[in-house]
Amino acid sequence: MKNILVPVGSSKNALSHLQYAVDFAESFGAKLFIVQVYNVYTKAGTMIKIDPIIERESKAFLNDLVSQIDTKNVKVVKKTLKGKLISTLELASKAANIDLILVEPRTNSIREEVFLGKTSGKIIKQTQIPALIVPEGYKFKPFSNVLLAIKSAIIKKNDALDPLLSVKNTFKASVNMLLVKTPYYNEGDFSVEQKLLDTVDNITKTENATTFHGVLQHLQSYNPDMLCVVRRKRGFFTKKWEKNVILKKDFSSSIPVLVLRGLK
Repeated sequence: MKNILVPVGSSKNALSHLQYAVDFAESFGAKLFIVQVYNVYTKAGTMIKIDPIIERESKAFLNDLVSQIDTKNVKVVKKTLKGKLISTLELASKAANIDLILVEPRTNSIREEVFLGKTSGKIIKQTQIPALIVPEGYKFKPFSNVLLAIKSAIIKKNDALDPLLSVKNTFKASVNMLLVKTPYYNEGDFSVEQKLLDTVDNITKTENATTFHGVLQHLQSYNPDMLCVVRRKRGFFTKKWEKNVILKKDFSSSIPVLVLRGLK
């Protein structure tokens, strides 16, 4: 994992999230790209050029945030980018060869009942970049126990497991796989390929209505310090993520959640 992207907003958790990102990146010897995306909607007849003003304010905001954290030995690149959130993040990620995007649960939402706010939910739902959701106020610590919860072990994308492998190899973490048989089970879904067999230490099979329910049933027995799930068309949280906002009553996590992009 060489390049990590962190979009920032105006949340009260921004400083804590950035410090986590620095500490996380340091463990991998990775470069950290801290970006703020802004868009400009002008009204007809407006005489003032707003772009330079907003760009200047965004840069000042970003510089102020970064000045308040300990960047340690991590190379930090700060960028203010104009455009629509998802397409801009996708373009930036492609240009900088981003391996992972770090997301805080609520970038702007002040509703206590919200786990993932509209902006964070949109990033998770719509981008094709592997992501790590970091709980608010969470302090970085090395990972030792990862729970990988999936309903199909079929891997067709060669790099789908790369973020998980990086975590496993960097921290010498154990990876326990939970194979969840749901009503959408297809023949062969539990045929674990060699690459995945080489990645995991233990395999547990369970039958539940959804992958989410399987995680709820087994989370306490595994007691992981990272949950790893897969987002695909009918993957973990698909229904929860049909709307960008995710409420705590539907899902919340006190540990980081690594979201891989579809294994197939």
